[in-house]
Amino acid sequence: MNVLFLCTGNSCRSLMGEALFNHLAPAGWHGLSAGSKPLGRLNNGAVALLKEKEISIEGYYSKSWNDLPLVPDIVLSVCGNAANETCPVYLGNALRSHWGVEDPAHAEGTEAEIKAAFETAFGILRYRIEQFLALPLEELKLDPARLKVELDRIGTLLP
Repeated sequence: MNVLFLCTGNSCRSLMGEALFNHLAPAGWHGLSAGSKPLGRLNNGAVALLKEKEISIEGYYSKSWNDLPLVPDIVLSVCGNAANETCPVYLGNALRSHWGVEDPAHAEGTEAEIKAAFETAFGILRYRIEQFLALPLEELKLDPARLKVELDRIGTLLP
């Protein structure tokens, strides 16, 4: 099963989602990320945090959903609601759910406050991915309606 983490710029939250998912996922599950309007570069704060957490980002880059190497089975949009952000809608047959996370790339303040915003986004994504991976995945692959309910529920959870 292929899980796409989607946002607009594909430089921060979706990258963290992809990297975390691939770090934690069992065999047969694969995370990827993309954006509707990719920035073409990875966010330095997200890259630094993932490296600090010893999560590989080797081979990851900011890309368009038009450049995906495969069609995802599940699409998790991770755009938040700040700054009138509009989350893209993936147009495909994939099961879709919204896991809104505020964008730490827009955080302002001291270095510590900005780092805390990245830690918060990372923590939310990690918690939700862990909840996802704790589901009876093999069973739910055969029941898309139930999987959708579970993914929507997880998208509301906070650590």
